[in-house]
Amino acid sequence: MDRNLVSRIDSPLPAAGRRGVLGALAGVPLLLLASGCAVTRGGDKSPETRRRDINAGADATLARLHEQVRGSREVTSKANGLLVFPSILAAGLVVGGEYGEGVLRAGGRPQGYYRAASGSFGFQAGAQSKAVVIAFLSQAALDKFRNSNGWTAGVDGSVALAKIGANGEVDTNSIRGDVAAFALTNAGLMYNLTIEGTKIARINDL
Repeated sequence: MDRNLVSRIDSPLPAAGRRGVLGALAGVPLLLLASGCAVTRGGDKSPETRRRDINAGADATLARLHEQVRGSREVTSKANGLLVFPSILAAGLVVGGEYGEGVLRAGGRPQGYYRAASGSFGFQAGAQSKAVVIAFLSQAALDKFRNSNGWTAGVDGSVALAKIGANGEVDTNSIRGDVAAFALTNAGLMYNLTIEGTKIARINDL
């Protein structure tokens, strides 16, 4: 092989080149989420069909949560509002992003439809899906969320991830504050997940 070619391959990028690459990578999560939105929204589905699908998914998610996680029904029944995302999909390689659509329910009725999106760097081979239920345990926390023009977990409100205690039920000591969250995969309740930094905004066309 030509030695000049080898030296050009092995030589590091100039500082300006490195800055250009890093700048391009910084925008990838936004592009990934934007493209994910177009796919996840259901293509040509009508708003009525999308609402019906989201609500059916929310019903199934809550039923699975109550069946699999002892003590979860007591938490959700006391909540002033529940934000249910039946499926938040994480996909990508090297640069990953997450997107999902859900419904806010209060008094047992839908109060609005929301999207959750976040971007993360890391190696994420394949795709992974999880369901997330966020319980607003006070009226003040619910009102703050509903009146916000975009809400970020951990910034606009601290979110405690529910955990299972030694007795096999929800550890109430792990739920501190006014907002609690459950995260479910096919394997059950997730313990090592953080939803801080997840941006949640209302879907205006639903």
